Amino acid sequence: MSETVLITGGAGFIGRHVARALLERGHRVRVLDALIDQVHPDRKRPDELDAEVELIAGDVRDEIALVKALDGVDSVVHLAAEVGVGQSMYAVDRYVSVNEYGTAMLFQKLIDRPVRRVVTASSMSIYGEGLYRDADGNLIEEAVRKPRKGGMGSWDPLDARGRPLVPLPTPETKRPSLASVYALGKYAQERLTLTLTAAYGMEGVALRLFNVYGPGQALSNPYTGVLAIFASRLANGQPPMIFEDGQQRRDFVHVTDVARAFALALEHPQAPGEVFNIGSGRERTVTKVGQLLARAMGRPEIRPEIIAKGRTGDIRHCFGDVSKVERHLGFRPERDFSEGLAELAAWVARQQAADRVQQARDELDARGLVA
Repeated sequence: MSETVLITGGAGFIGRHVARALLERGHRVRVLDALIDQVHPDRKRPDELDAEVELIAGDVRDEIALVKALDGVDSVVHLAAEVGVGQSMYAVDRYVSVNEYGTAMLFQKLIDRPVRRVVTASSMSIYGEGLYRDADGNLIEEAVRKPRKGGMGSWDPLDARGRPLVPLPTPETKRPSLASVYALGKYAQERLTLTLTAAYGMEGVALRLFNVYGPGQALSNPYTGVLAIFASRLANGQPPMIFEDGQQRRDFVHVTDVARAFALALEHPQAPGEVFNIGSGRERTVTKVGQLLARAMGRPEIRPEIIAKGRTGDIRHCFGDVSKVERHLGFRPERDFSEGLAELAAWVARQQAADRVQQARDELDARGLVA
């Protein structure tokens, strides 16, 4: 069934790949995107956005632009958001305005012109710490790290007897633990989606994305995905800057797998009313990923710089249990991580990347958000 699909924020990294996946399935695609400086420094239509995509330059909070973008639309993929855990902790008004008010504006207009389905990008950040098991075999959903004093103490969450907790794959059933303004906004986006679609005869789906990587990320944006940040540093001959001790574990999923997941969520009859983890189902330490990327970029001699300090709002371990999306939608991640890194490295070699990571670090330091 061919539809006209609106992708809010669709000129960004993930949105361009989602647009391509939908075009390949025979859909017509329209994009509403504010083309903000942090992601689109030249404020122009990205070269990577397929020519068949209709682009409306406008903010999701702008009623006139939103009404124009929704005209004749059958379904919506909602990606429009400010992205960055650290930045959200000091650009509070901006993040709340775009992520929460922007989503509210979208649904205010959808009440008057409902669509068949809305698929919204949520985030693994809503979990806070992932799921853990203690030494006695009990599942721990609300692990909390104690502040380290004088650089001493464990980076990892401990149980009441001081024993390390063991991180486990995190399922969708884990209770949210909202540790940043960004996480608050993403949770609000997914709940607005599921609540209002059900109330007004539409279908709603939320995808909790883990760490998305691949060609096309905004390399000069110091608040984008961790692999793009590392790539920008390496391309400029600088070591990846890693907070804490570098042993925190994450789940990295290729953007083409993510785009396929959005297409499935838009079309599959078992998707409505559900939230799904979208990840690779594999865990990797941040240090190991930095080392592998340096090797893929031909810079094996550049070793990550371990900061040994933490950022407010960061979590220790979180990687996805992706069994639910496989059962319901038949989705399995397909891209091999080594091949994905090689593809990313080849793409980065053709780009010019401004390294603004130190500037972002200084912003956090100045506000007391690194300790």
